[in-house]
Amino acid sequence: MRVGEVMTRRVETVPPEESVDSAIRRMRNARVRHLVVVRGRRVLGVLSDRDLGLETDKSVGDVMTAHAVSASPDMTIRKAANLLRGRSIGCLPVMEDGNLVGIVTTTDLLERIGRGAERPISRGKRWTLKGRGPRRKSVVGHKGFAAH
Repeated sequence: MRVGEVMTRRVETVPPEESVDSAIRRMRNARVRHLVVVRGRRVLGVLSDRDLGLETDKSVGDVMTAHAVSASPDMTIRKAANLLRGRSIGCLPVMEDGNLVGIVTTTDLLERIGRGAERPISRGKRWTLKGRGPRRKSVVGHKGFAAH
């Protein structure tokens, strides 16, 4: 399964000049925990609810996590999960050809796993050997041990 299948296409973005107070309101209204910080079409970083402290008089650019780790739509969800886990982050902006096309969060991945994203397990085919001849019969000796 690929990131493009589980990502959220509608990404909440914020400019770096916006106040933290305004970003908090935007997160609450949109019911999200991450905002992608952009200037024009360029992704500058990610603002997480964890980045927000008591200092609401600062700008988003002052408290954001710069140099966000990103994913591509064709990346496997296993690789995306390992990126999130290995860096202790909660989201990956999804980029395609330099454009922001979505966002994948820990919640997106857990939701997919909870619904059964794993491939169905196929039953193995039991192979028989044709023409192998009759089976040897073992002679059972004392206390269930085979005698040779």
